[in-house]
Amino acid sequence: MAKLLLVEDHEEIWDFLSRRLKRRGFDVVLAFDGRQGVEMARSERPDVILLDMNLPVIDGWTAARELKAGGETAAIPIIALTAHAMSGDREKTLQAGCDDYHPKPVDFSRLLTQIDSAMQRPAGTDGGTP
Repeated sequence: MAKLLLVEDHEEIWDFLSRRLKRRGFDVVLAFDGRQGVEMARSERPDVILLDMNLPVIDGWTAARELKAGGETAAIPIIALTAHAMSGDREKTLQAGCDDYHPKPVDFSRLLTQIDSAMQRPAGTDGGTP
């Protein structure tokens, strides 16, 4: 069973996503701020991280940079979840170290495709979806 780390501070979103992902057979662990997300990634070693970019304590861009700079977490694929869907925002998340980008509101079937793709992609390749 693949383990996903969902780093999200809005209860409605983490509740919705975690329940749906668990029904799809994923083991889901939760973190509610950027610092906790980095610590959980280091301790839980998830297969994929779903990372909100607007988080308390440290934001998602900072968390992604820390995760990609850490030897034990550098290869874990990160999918950015963000309400930032303006021109340049996708590139900004990829430059911070995220491997893919998913604008909110969440399109669950598209997110599942991105998760599957992230788990099959060799570390360090850009599989970003337009």
